[in-house]
Amino acid sequence: MTHILSVNPNELVNKAAEELKKQKLVEPLDWSKFVKTGHHKDRLPDSENWWFYRAAAILRSIARLGPVGTQKLRTKYGGKKNRGHKPEHVYKASGSIIRKILQQLEKSELIKQTEKGVHKGRVLTPKGTSLLDKIAVQIAKQQYKESKQ
Repeated sequence: MTHILSVNPNELVNKAAEELKKQKLVEPLDWSKFVKTGHHKDRLPDSENWWFYRAAAILRSIARLGPVGTQKLRTKYGGKKNRGHKPEHVYKASGSIIRKILQQLEKSELIKQTEKGVHKGRVLTPKGTSLLDKIAVQIAKQQYKESKQ
């Protein structure tokens, strides 16, 4: 777990997204080509592989935040909407996208639902932890080699 949080988050998410795509652990749904990621966005995502990047980012968020649910992730991935001359307003991200990704990650046994006291939500399984840990170790080794040169 310490490796996951100690490496550069952008590199970890990018490599994890490639791994999720390569192993076919998550698959974009048919409608994902046509949707915005939230009410606060003006346009569709630029990348064709955005579904994999969002899934990897959600996986890292679950590793970091512990038992976490759809609503907390909606808040995390939400943002400000430009409303013209009116003041900006904060909106949550799309719950359907996050829910479907969580279901796919659960189906591939990377996360599971649990309850810790009053908190209930999804946490990483040992399989999910090992996937992120392997990627984090690779990144750490690569950074170490680069710092040696």
